[in-house]
Amino acid sequence: MSKKHFAEKEIEILSNNRYVQSVSSKGITYTDEFKRIFIVENEKGKLPRQIFEENGFDIEVIGIVRVQRAASRWRTAFNKSGVLGLRDTRKENSGRPIKKELSLEEKNTRLEAQIQLLRAENELLKKLDMMERRLGRNE
Repeated sequence: MSKKHFAEKEIEILSNNRYVQSVSSKGITYTDEFKRIFIVENEKGKLPRQIFEENGFDIEVIGIVRVQRAASRWRTAFNKSGVLGLRDTRKENSGRPIKKELSLEEKNTRLEAQIQLLRAENELLKKLDMMERRLGRNE
C-alpha cells in the first residue's frame, strides 16, 4: 500500500472516474474492465502512465508509484492466470468458509485421522515422560 493518503477532494475526484470501483483515503480499487483495458493497451506498447491518463486519471493525484505498482501487479496476475487473474475476488473469498454437509464416510475418515493424531501425541508424551524420568534418576 502506498504511503500517499488521499484528501477528501482527491477522493471525490477519483470516485467520479468510471473505472474506479471504490476509493478510500488509503487506496483505490479499480474496475475489472479497466484492468483488462490496461493489459490490452500495455501489450500494444503504451506506458502505464499514458494508459492511466487516457482513461481520466490524474497522475499527480494517484501518484506514479501507485500506477507502476498496479501495472506490475496486473501484468503478473495476467501472465499467471489470464483475464481471470485480473478479477477482484476479495468479496468471494472473505469471511468464514461455508460449511458443507459431510457424508458419513467423510465424517468417519476425519474422525479416524483425528484418533490417529491423538494416539501419536499420546505416544510422544509417554516417551518424553520416560526420558525426563531417566534424566531425573541420573542426576
